[in-house]
Amino acid sequence: MASAENKQTASPMALMVAEVARTMRIQRGWTQEQLGLELGYSAAAVSAMETCAQPASDAMLVELGRVFGNGAAMFESARRYMRMERYPLQFQDYALLEQAALSLQLFATNVIHGLFQTEAYARALIGGSYPPLSDQRVEELVQLRMERKALFDREPLPMIEIIIDEAALRRVIGSEEIMREQLLHLVECARRRNVTLLVLPLDSGKYGEYAGDRGEINLLETPTHEHLVYLEPQDESLLISDPTKVSTYAQRYAKIRSQALGPRESLDLIKRLAGVVE
Repeated sequence: MASAENKQTASPMALMVAEVARTMRIQRGWTQEQLGLELGYSAAAVSAMETCAQPASDAMLVELGRVFGNGAAMFESARRYMRMERYPLQFQDYALLEQAALSLQLFATNVIHGLFQTEAYARALIGGSYPPLSDQRVEELVQLRMERKALFDREPLPMIEIIIDEAALRRVIGSEEIMREQLLHLVECARRRNVTLLVLPLDSGKYGEYAGDRGEINLLETPTHEHLVYLEPQDESLLISDPTKVSTYAQRYAKIRSQALGPRESLDLIKRLAGVVE
């Protein structure tokens, strides 16, 4: 819903889109109503976009690129950055890096990693988090999370390895049916050529060694072959590039992997938890 508050908090990208769109409209001698007809929106929606009372949605940016063909590249770029701006502040920098990564090595502990969540699981998880969010914000975050999955089919294909603590597989989020659907989704993900899925079993600390005690880890390789670590404890974020620290996290991840089940054993466990009988 358009609001005066949005005008005060609009991002630089939203302000730029508004200014460029308004300038192009005026250059063509169009009223807001005429532009609205071209876009398939009301004059009020165009006005809200130009004043940032309601910044351009992704769908409106697509239409702006179509209508103003000479500015299509700018509006297409704006789609990417405005999408990033809708993420929680602590995640915005990492979101861009994730989408461009050559490889990802992930360790998920309490819940299924966001890249591997189903829509129903994500909605139950985000909707049940604290502090509570509005229904509108929950849906926005769910859709943003689903859009991250484009990474799986991107060219060139990124190599993704994920280790999931068995506790996350057994923790029911939303309902038994939602959880079963989530487990079956993991099975499908594991069949991708660029995905390796491993499970760290509950008894991994049985003999006195448990490398996963310090929580989840995201290891990332950039297109320039820089290695980074991303951590997100309690809504805070740490993006680590120091080679010495990154090396320590990489070694810890390798130790966690050594304590995990192999790919086939991991897949069998997930199937059993999902109630799949073969």
